[in-house]
Amino acid sequence: MTSPAALPPADLPGLDPRFSRLVAVPGRGVDEQVTRTWHVLDTGPALERLGVAPRGTILAVHGNPTWSYLWRSVVARSFAAAEAGAPAWRVVAVDQLDMGFSERTDVPRPLAQRVRDLAALTDTLALDGPVVTLGHDWGGVISLGWAIDHPELLAGVMLLNTAVHHPEGVPIPAPLRLAGARGVLAASTVQTTAFLDTTLALASPALSPEVKAAFRAPYGAADRRRAIGGFVADIPVDARHGSFAELQRIADGVSRLTVPALMLWGPRDPIFGDRYLDDLAERMPQADVHRFEGAGHLIAEDRDYASAVLTWLADAYEVAPTSHTDAEPLTEWTPLWERLDARRDDDATAVIEMGATGATRRVSWRHLDDRVRTLAAGLTAVGVRPGDRVSLLVPPGPTLTAIIYACLRIGAVVVVADAGLGLKGLTRAVRGAWPDVVIGELPGLAAARVLGWPGMRISVPTLPSVSARALGIRHSLADVTRAGTAAELPPIPGPDDPAAILFTSGSTGPAKGVAYTHRQLSALRDILAAHFDVSPGTGLVTGFAPFALLGPALGTLSVTPDMDVSAPRTLTATAVAAAVRASQARIVFLSPAAILNVVATADALTADDRAALAGVETFLSTGAPISETLLAAAARVMPNATAHTPYGMTECLLVTDITLEGIRAAADAPDAGVCVGSPIGGNRIRISALDADGRATGNPSEASGVLGEILVSAPHLKDHYDRLWLTDREAARETPVDGGRWHRTGDVGHLDAEGRLWVEGRVPHVLVTADGPLAPVGPEQQIEKVDGVRRAAVVGVGPQGLRQAVAVIETTPATKAPGLAAPELAARIRTATDVSLVAVLAVPALPTDIRHNSKIDRTRLSVWAERVLAGERPTTP
Repeated sequence: MTSPAALPPADLPGLDPRFSRLVAVPGRGVDEQVTRTWHVLDTGPALERLGVAPRGTILAVHGNPTWSYLWRSVVARSFAAAEAGAPAWRVVAVDQLDMGFSERTDVPRPLAQRVRDLAALTDTLALDGPVVTLGHDWGGVISLGWAIDHPELLAGVMLLNTAVHHPEGVPIPAPLRLAGARGVLAASTVQTTAFLDTTLALASPALSPEVKAAFRAPYGAADRRRAIGGFVADIPVDARHGSFAELQRIADGVSRLTVPALMLWGPRDPIFGDRYLDDLAERMPQADVHRFEGAGHLIAEDRDYASAVLTWLADAYEVAPTSHTDAEPLTEWTPLWERLDARRDDDATAVIEMGATGATRRVSWRHLDDRVRTLAAGLTAVGVRPGDRVSLLVPPGPTLTAIIYACLRIGAVVVVADAGLGLKGLTRAVRGAWPDVVIGELPGLAAARVLGWPGMRISVPTLPSVSARALGIRHSLADVTRAGTAAELPPIPGPDDPAAILFTSGSTGPAKGVAYTHRQLSALRDILAAHFDVSPGTGLVTGFAPFALLGPALGTLSVTPDMDVSAPRTLTATAVAAAVRASQARIVFLSPAAILNVVATADALTADDRAALAGVETFLSTGAPISETLLAAAARVMPNATAHTPYGMTECLLVTDITLEGIRAAADAPDAGVCVGSPIGGNRIRISALDADGRATGNPSEASGVLGEILVSAPHLKDHYDRLWLTDREAARETPVDGGRWHRTGDVGHLDAEGRLWVEGRVPHVLVTADGPLAPVGPEQQIEKVDGVRRAAVVGVGPQGLRQAVAVIETTPATKAPGLAAPELAARIRTATDVSLVAVLAVPALPTDIRHNSKIDRTRLSVWAERVLAGERPTTP
């Protein structure tokens, strides 16, 4: 049944009726000789009345089963920006024919016809360049079809969850299979509102009843929902489908696009998941990509996409970009595996893996180099190519070391997300990176199968054929070795080729993938070797995974002690002593959580253990700052070692360094926070001062005594965040333009008059009080000096700008239940700190991250404290 186009109701939330218009369009294809009427949202006439000439046009195309209402935010925000004097962009957001409030034609409209329809509309509007397309769902495909057909007008493409290619042999997503099934299609999409309701239910947080009603407004009767079913029926499930050829044409054309591109993605999408993002990113490697963790299919409802779109347009078309990377003097580069190559004929031990029963596994330099070369050739033989992402689900040890260096040798990109993230965090990380290959032990591969992790699977052990098939394993490591025995090694990658994606701990939000090039990894090796005087005879014992892999790069023996790497607290003093004794290593790397248990178990050390530990010359606590008391206790376990606690992060692993003596020398300083020392080598530090609202807006400087966000620059600083364009942009916001690469760390602190850095917490944890911003670490240190307090966190409650401080403590002995601290203890705490506390709460254990077991989740504690002080029954935070 046909019906004319109409204007939407004037009272729909967020939709300004002055932008609605009807456009009569001479048809094409099946509509030849017929005029069709479209409803569009168009800010062009309003901009003209305003006297503003737009920079270009955003052509926004909705998918199924939405309509132009989906784009109301970018319509309103772009026009408001123009009214405020900012550069203007005209927005034309269409209701596709048979959808929204456009004409109902009762004519089948396959993909190719819809691309023609859109071209007919833009011709009628006399749209001229520059045009940037914006599409979602099937609107993404159609907008890309228009884009490749109009190169003379096209200036860029922007996409929200969509797809242009579905891999052969893989079923289409289950919701679409169900909706498109015979006997279900009409019932779910046309005769009822089931498909529409299900789509709207995908929003997170849930849509308000008023917004849901607005999306449903054009689809009140079955005859107005025919195109919803038509879209589902037009999904080309295989090459026999009538729209397959057009989809393939569009996919091929997208691969040839060279214009700027933006992809904003909701990974919790049961339809257009990360598989399709990965495909689009490969087709348009120039694209800026941002994955919004927690967002789903209706990303335009889940997140503030409009700000991202307008920011990207401003960056891409209005601001002349400055490239710090291009201007930075390039460091001399030698491959990470150069020292491994140099010792390829050496039968001395390169790697030791300590076993739970005291047994050790030793691998020589000759064997390790041969293993790396054979695996590198074998991985190439089974199809791993330069740039392929390889996710490693293998515990630290000789096998992981060989696999990593083999991958780096052939230019594959190593993806490392440690088990300390937990299964949920690990799944999120693996899916986010979307690896081409997964290499793992049985537990990791079983999780990959059950949770649907992507990638060709290679097992470390050789499994029975039935088990291998059940887990979807294509090859075993033995297969790879056999394939590499007679194969040639490919050329080595270049210094600026991608090398690794290392995931953060997730202690400050979802774990982020940090991308490094070969040059940057080699620079990390070099600064570590120079600062700690690592030589072939040094030897490393490392209970901190990132450094466990650097032994071969440093050309020195490395040892992994007996521990569960996913739980650093499992490392004992006896295990460290055994590792040192087996290797005669002179340097020990440990994480703060590991140190805590090493100190706690030191009484179990034998005389032989203590003699072995007395040979350690350098001891490092890496991963998070620790107190002088804990570092001193660890130093007593290794009495002849110089104790260091470097400051760094996954994005830049070594920034500053301080020794135990340095910490003691700074103890009498009036500064608040943890002193982490001075920059190492050519590293640099700047501080961006906090304003009255707690935002880091000050010009980066080296001025002493200024509280602000810490900025770092170093040759080994990460290249970028993986598929987190907005995060990358924020990390580089208003950084010095001095030829170097800079990174906003998110940490807050200050420099003292001697150039030492003091860390005072995280920017999001700063309390914005009536007296200005307050960093938490200083008052926490004061509280932790009170007898009976083991550890403290200072968090805020109340409205922003009027936050009140609350102390949340762990007690000694530990309290059995959360609640108010004992009055006498609370009184001593209030006396000890300069900060006025509205409450002192005690908990059995403060919530910390998994990897370090030391970074307190102050954001979570703040929410918990608000609830408790509002009268809720105290629960575990």
